Amino acid sequence: MKFADAPPAGWYPDPQNRTRLRWWDGLDWTDIRRAPPSDAELASFEAMQEEMREQARAASGQIPTGVPQMPQGADTQQVIRQVRSAARDEIDRAADMFSQRARQATRQIEPLISKYTAPAVRWIRIAAILAIVLLVAYFLFQVFVQASFFDWIGDRIDNLTDENSLDATAVVVESTADA
Repeated sequence: MKFADAPPAGWYPDPQNRTRLRWWDGLDWTDIRRAPPSDAELASFEAMQEEMREQARAASGQIPTGVPQMPQGADTQQVIRQVRSAARDEIDRAADMFSQRARQATRQIEPLISKYTAPAVRWIRIAAILAIVLLVAYFLFQVFVQASFFDWIGDRIDNLTDENSLDATAVVVESTADA
């Protein structure tokens, strides 16, 4: 910004805190901040300014002329309008800047989402296929183990019954051989 384009020194809405005023020295923001003036402060300021003008006129020997002057309330009201206008302009500028940054962030986030979504979906698919294969293998193993287990039990029972029948047959064979 050029020096000629800079706003005049004065109180303006603080760019960092909208509820306060901040002193602009004509080139840069100072660290001086204050709350916006109340109606009572504005009225007392106007009265003080009028009293100072009368004292200055009396000291300089000027006699007030009968020319009607613009009331001081109008200057104060004009300052208030300027401050409000500056605040509105600053709010509009901040809202536009926020909207622009939000759109830019949205444009930056969407590629990231698609960039990381594709590998994530791929890994989820691999994990699902692996889980299904392991589940099928588990069920097949269980069926095989159970069938083998039941076959083993059946073989044991057959061996027990065969041994008892062999012992009984052996006893019968020995008794007939003795006779």
